[in-house]
Amino acid sequence: MTDSNTDFQTFPPVPQVVTVAGTALELTPIRLGELPRILAAVRPIAADLSTEPDWLDLLGRHGEAVLELLALATRRERAWIEGLALDEAVTLACAVFEVNADFFVRQVAPSIAQVGERLAPILSAGTMPSPGSSPAATATPR
Repeated sequence: MTDSNTDFQTFPPVPQVVTVAGTALELTPIRLGELPRILAAVRPIAADLSTEPDWLDLLGRHGEAVLELLALATRRERAWIEGLALDEAVTLACAVFEVNADFFVRQVAPSIAQVGERLAPILSAGTMPSPGSSPAATATPR
């Protein structure tokens, strides 16, 4: 007996079509081979992602990363993305985020947060011990 959810996941995803700048784009979830470049683009904005991101704020603070992410996730040339009107770019960003919400919110943001939590004690101490080093010896009165 097979699980119907597992069977369903084997079908290719149905693209979400969004029309931007007079062009109908078929958006599908991120593919495995795209992950390295997409993860590099999303790292600067991961901490600011939520279920309803403020795209204008993200563009203002992380413009290059957002533009690169949109180009990669839509599989369009970066120049085409850069030529969009602001409202079209926000519409596109919302659609990309919706198609890939599971990836962004449930996988990327928590993993970035976990790394941050592990590094926080080290970063707040101001120094980073080198691997394999032991604590400094202290003299003990006899």
